[in-house]
Amino acid sequence: MAITFTPQHDQMDCGPACLSMIASNYGKKYSLQYLRDQCFITKEGVSLLGITGAAQTIGLETLSVKLSVEKLIEQRTNLPVILHWNQNHFVVLNKITRNAVTKKIAFYLSDPGYGFVKLNKEKFNKLWLADENSGIALFLNPTDEFYERIPPLKEELTLKYIKSYLNPYKKQLSSMFLLLLIGSALTLIFPFLTQNLIDKGVNGKNINLISILLLAQLGVYLGTLSIEIVRDWLMLYVGSKISITIISDFLNKILKLPIRFFDTKMMGDFNQRIQDNERIEHFLTSQSLITFFSIITFSVFFGVLWYYDSTILLVYLLLTVLSIFWSIFWLKRRKILDYFKFQIRSQNQESIYEIINGVTEIKLNQFEDFKRKEWESIQQKLFKINIRILKLDQFQLSGFQFINQIKNILVTFLAATYVVKGHMTVGELLSVSYIIGQMNSPVNQLVSFFRSLQDAKISVERLNEVQQHPTEEEETSEIRINNRKNGDESKKGIGLKDVSFQYEGPKSPYILKDINLFIPEGKITAIVGSSGSGKTTLMKVLLKFYDPSKGGIFYNSVSISDILPKNLRQNCGVVMQDGFIFSDTIERNIATGDEIIDKEKLKNAVRIANIKDFIESLPLGYNTKIGASGNGISGGQKQRILIARAVYKKPHYIFFDEATSALDAENEKVIHDNLQEFFTGKTVVIIAHRLSTVKKADNIIVLKDGKIVEQGNHHELVYNKASYFNLVKNQLELGN
Repeated sequence: MAITFTPQHDQMDCGPACLSMIASNYGKKYSLQYLRDQCFITKEGVSLLGITGAAQTIGLETLSVKLSVEKLIEQRTNLPVILHWNQNHFVVLNKITRNAVTKKIAFYLSDPGYGFVKLNKEKFNKLWLADENSGIALFLNPTDEFYERIPPLKEELTLKYIKSYLNPYKKQLSSMFLLLLIGSALTLIFPFLTQNLIDKGVNGKNINLISILLLAQLGVYLGTLSIEIVRDWLMLYVGSKISITIISDFLNKILKLPIRFFDTKMMGDFNQRIQDNERIEHFLTSQSLITFFSIITFSVFFGVLWYYDSTILLVYLLLTVLSIFWSIFWLKRRKILDYFKFQIRSQNQESIYEIINGVTEIKLNQFEDFKRKEWESIQQKLFKINIRILKLDQFQLSGFQFINQIKNILVTFLAATYVVKGHMTVGELLSVSYIIGQMNSPVNQLVSFFRSLQDAKISVERLNEVQQHPTEEEETSEIRINNRKNGDESKKGIGLKDVSFQYEGPKSPYILKDINLFIPEGKITAIVGSSGSGKTTLMKVLLKFYDPSKGGIFYNSVSISDILPKNLRQNCGVVMQDGFIFSDTIERNIATGDEIIDKEKLKNAVRIANIKDFIESLPLGYNTKIGASGNGISGGQKQRILIARAVYKKPHYIFFDEATSALDAENEKVIHDNLQEFFTGKTVVIIAHRLSTVKKADNIIVLKDGKIVEQGNHHELVYNKASYFNLVKNQLELGN
């Protein structure tokens, strides 16, 4: 079978798209979302290991090799194959040919980010070879399991889904429907007014009749104009409301998705999806209704033209059908180019976002020219894709207009011949010309409708990729964390049994390995270890950002899988290492979700975080607006606001990840003393490097390479003179 081309939808989709094309070559159609899930994509993209794992999941036998171009050419009977391309991409090599006369080699590829590509050997070598002599290829062959497996059904969009956005505006849409119907009826009067103007008014030399008919034409025109004005206002109203609904639904959905989903997406992908709603709105409010009435208008004028002459109608109809089929023929290629343009525009937005947000570091490190050239490179890609789209549009439009022009000339020739032969009056000729002009407009509208339908469908599919993704809160159980003082207190706390975690699937390296740990209720537990030991990942697993790959986590003997993420986090005060400051007032940054801010809780949180003096020194105090990501405040002030935010919630569980790393010694001591009082009776987990932060903890966990290598209190661990002792020694430069 031949490969069905699959364009990548997002910037990180090249691997799953290649795998989809390979599967299509053997007669199976897998959705991109299913293959994404099997590949375990991250923000860095997909690895060869991830593609291999996904391929084996669907029943393909895999062999990844590093070989020379000559060896690859020898293996051309085993194509198609996935190639690691240009060190940051994946493509499918479909076939290799050798010219019988020139003996030159040609490589035919399917690039999910560009399309079908034909390259000579020199260009192929430049883009494929990882070093001077070899490149990486993944050979895939179907097994019996592959043919036996049935690909999961992709949930297709239905008319009901699209109609759901229109249902609240039935009254406005009915008004638009009525206005368009009246407008269509008014346009039908024109050909008969024109015919009578010429035949009875001009030829009959009747000035009074000419005046009446011209005034009638003016009246019809003013009526049509008035209807269009009202219709445009209604379209603006309905269009704006639908646009808000679509984006609100999108934002509502993404805010319910698990954290892992965001690890696979770039900022530009989200921004571009949101901008795509304009195409959906345009289709629902404008193209659909106008096209519907264009068809009605066409049908009525069709009958009128039949009344004048059936031969003219037949010629018109045949060439019109031909022109429509010509336009539809190019839509499939246009759809693929639309995906490519989406990716490049996403990259463009990502680049601009990075330049604006990273301007300080860019200036400090003389990164300006590099980043500007990087942006210019993206513009060149966008220019090239726009050229490809322009070429296709010109082919489509030129062919369509050429066929229409031939049609108009033939119809005019036939009508003029009838006039010469006395079978038709001059008035009827002008009337037929007017009708042809009016019928051409609905035909043009129909072609625009098909393009708008395609744009809207692609955009809805992109939004729908998010809508179909399972949310965090889909658990059937609603068990809540029980913190009441009853039962066996010694069993209360957070338990981890044989917990292991991997970011990229079953064959990727373990970030956490066989963690067995009990964090007792009402105690302070510190987690220490060198960078990359898995401390932050462990905290994220405890907060249910990620599910463990193996093992179980229990809060007061209740499995974390039975606890709703929202309920868990309502009971947790968290300061992350990369905590975010919102573009809002200081008090709103601390109180966050509370619509009505509790002033007493706010003052207490500010006192504990030792930031009261700073806030009160500001002209607007608590109402001072601070920028996104904390622009306008220092690192220490940012951390103190984050600590105040965690304290304000009065949580039972507290998780601090390097919460005081940016503070000076004086502030740290004050806050540390304040927090000891606040920690009373609460279950606290602290990740820190500083000895002053962890030495008073009831239990200290030492992580190394994702495993627990030591645990105990400060004095016990120092006495053991093992991993913890070395961490302390390096920090304080202790002697033996």
